[in-house]
Amino acid sequence: MIKVEKIDVWGFEHAIRGMRNPMNSWDKSDSKYIWDESDGKWDACEWVETNFEVGKNDLTLMRRLYKAGTEHRKYLRQIFVSMDITAPLYWWKEFDTYKVGTVANSCSTMHKIAAKEFELDDFSHEHLSYEDNCLYFLGQTVDVLNQCRDLYLETKDKKWWWQMIQLLPSSYNQKRTVTFTYENVVTMIRQRTGHKLDEWRNFVEILHGLPYVAEIIDE
Repeated sequence: MIKVEKIDVWGFEHAIRGMRNPMNSWDKSDSKYIWDESDGKWDACEWVETNFEVGKNDLTLMRRLYKAGTEHRKYLRQIFVSMDITAPLYWWKEFDTYKVGTVANSCSTMHKIAAKEFELDDFSHEHLSYEDNCLYFLGQTVDVLNQCRDLYLETKDKKWWWQMIQLLPSSYNQKRTVTFTYENVVTMIRQRTGHKLDEWRNFVEILHGLPYVAEIIDE
């Protein structure tokens, strides 16, 4: 299971401006803010898909630099994405491969593991079933975690905190607010397309849907 919320994208204007610095070709730039008919105004300080349009000339150059390789497509590292992601720990373990250019603030299992009662839906279990007893055993684990939680809250004995920390399955869903760049986006699309995990395939589909990603990678 993976859930992505509160997606923000910004940085196109300054990234395109900087992209044209090496050849002093600012006069060829055709990207612009467009008038928002819904409220009769636009805000140049906040990039949203409804009020900024990447022009044909700029998109052509963006594609060419993208294909030329990482040393030429530095503009991708100046376009930023922020989102809230809720995903199981086994997925986060693979996402943590992308450390360069990413920042994440997570909900803490160290500090808040006992903050609420454990529920089955706190874990990714869409592929488990009662027929082979796996979903039953996860339910049993949830019950034991709650017993340890109750004893920890009652006694404040760290022994019971350790039982929760070390018994917690890797299917436990954790929420993080993550910021990364379009360079990370295209790298994850290239490396994780067709991945064995459903979470990666679903996440790659979301990345494909970010503004101008499909056009930049020319798909």
